[in-house]
Amino acid sequence: MKDLCINIDDGILNIRVGAIIMKDGRLLLVSNEEHDYYYSVGGRIKFGETAEQAVKREVLEETGTDLEIDRLGFIHENFFVGDISTNMGKKIYEISFYFYMKVPENFEPVCKSFTEDDAKEYLEWVELDTEKIYYPEFLKTELKNITNDVKHFVTKDY
Repeated sequence: MKDLCINIDDGILNIRVGAIIMKDGRLLLVSNEEHDYYYSVGGRIKFGETAEQAVKREVLEETGTDLEIDRLGFIHENFFVGDISTNMGKKIYEISFYFYMKVPENFEPVCKSFTEDDAKEYLEWVELDTEKIYYPEFLKTELKNITNDVKHFVTKDY
């Protein structure tokens, strides 16, 4: 199955999922050898997959653990310019579904994943109010006051 990444004129449409994995007040994030920022565990939905199937697959691929979904937390429309070799300089419209995951006490993630341009990824538990840059930025404030609502955010950087 192919990723839901569609070239449209001079831009790209991505449909993706993100996992909100929290333990002891910290958020599990991913970074890689190529960038100085962090991002959520997750990735693109594959054609024919539901968002729920995709987030479970991505969590397993990126952490080595099959976690259960708690619930949908956020829908994010993100407009940004690509910064990796496969999309450098292209305008991207990305729709993301962020799911809260159930995290068992003995959860010890192991990352063996790579980015689409083959940079080795690594996982890190990050305090919500860290000085480190991580995306999506709304998680920094929203995860301090978690509600049962599904919230919608739009970020436009171009």
